[in-house]
Amino acid sequence: MAAWDKQQRPGLVSRPSDGYRAAEPLLDDAERGRTMSERERRRHQLRSRSPATADLKLENKKKYMLAGFFLVLSLVSFVVQTETAVYIQKDLGWNKAYCMLFLTHGSWTLLWPTQLLILKLRKPHIPWRPFLKSHFHYLLTTCRMIMAHSPRLSHTQSRINPIPFMFRKIILITISLTIAGSTWYIAVNLTTPSDLTAIYNCSAFFAYVFSIFLLHEKPRRDKIFSVAVAIIGVLVVAYGDTSSNSDTEEAQNRLLGNIIIGIGSVMYGFYEVLYKKLACPPDGVSNARSVIFANTIGSCLGLVTLIILWIPLPVLHILGIESFALPRGEAAWLMLISVLANATFSGSFLVLISLTSPVLSSVAALLTIFLVAITDWWLTGKPLTPAATLGGMIICGAFFLLAWSTWREMCEEAEKRGKEGEGSGESEGEDD
Repeated sequence: MAAWDKQQRPGLVSRPSDGYRAAEPLLDDAERGRTMSERERRRHQLRSRSPATADLKLENKKKYMLAGFFLVLSLVSFVVQTETAVYIQKDLGWNKAYCMLFLTHGSWTLLWPTQLLILKLRKPHIPWRPFLKSHFHYLLTTCRMIMAHSPRLSHTQSRINPIPFMFRKIILITISLTIAGSTWYIAVNLTTPSDLTAIYNCSAFFAYVFSIFLLHEKPRRDKIFSVAVAIIGVLVVAYGDTSSNSDTEEAQNRLLGNIIIGIGSVMYGFYEVLYKKLACPPDGVSNARSVIFANTIGSCLGLVTLIILWIPLPVLHILGIESFALPRGEAAWLMLISVLANATFSGSFLVLISLTSPVLSSVAALLTIFLVAITDWWLTGKPLTPAATLGGMIICGAFFLLAWSTWREMCEEAEKRGKEGEGSGESEGEDD
């Protein structure tokens, strides 16, 4: 049998020590024209193309595409909210600033129930009780990841109750959000529309400053340049139209109004960074986890608003500052649309911050200035002013520059994490 095998397979000879179990080629590496150093070099090249790095780059691409979807959704919903709110206040005469703030921020409560229903529709075969148990475990695990600042939990960390920790963080975020939102409604009757627009939208600059100090982001020239260009675009929109009559009438207490809206600009930038630092899952979690938890946090912020921030309503009514009255008729239906649009915008904006960064999200929000101007042109027939067109184009250019810079930064982080993962031999898998 052995002799027959050797005759039929002349290219192989058996090793004396191995008997029939092993065979080796007759031609050595030199006769094949390939040296050991070349073979080792090819293996090294294959190892250098780290699967971990490639997977992280693919994940970043999916994350960016998902962020792009929520960006478009946030922009469209913000335009709808703005147009309906302006129509309700100016044309229908329901001008209740704090009540509108309370209703719009309180509407965020709808984010989690809506999300839960969508998730259940995707898994109709699972009964409600085990589905809810699994969902709450998913959320609590994400809270523990935030506490640990890592997607990997030790046995001790996985047993900690994160609810008191997250409750304190949500209260703090709600306070900063309410202060930022209230300043706009207070200053709107004290300063000019141009000052209001220019100062309030400088929150993108403060978001970047707070990101450096709180999130420990490294200052990058391309990001600084993009934020500066975006603010220049806002200034062009606000002050470039000298023919506008809105600023010729001197607003009462203009300095006081500018100080108040300046505080609001700082607080809004602080709110965005604070949310990223305290309530966003750490790097390395799946995109689905970031989206689900962002909407859950948004719903918690809305719930805190409904529980606590109703208290000023009777106080303002008694003092005669703002009489309490719910909208009726056409105003009620439009208010419902405005509230739902604001909830959609806010949920999408929180997701955008969670997937990318507060700076990119803040600059992306500036695109709404241009979109609202285009929508007004379409609805009223009043053409865009040269300042609005130029400023809008500058803002769009700044956003695309910042988006490209953020993409490059994410790719660099992916390569870094890929090398670290290759060295440690660890990889994370999640059940989305």
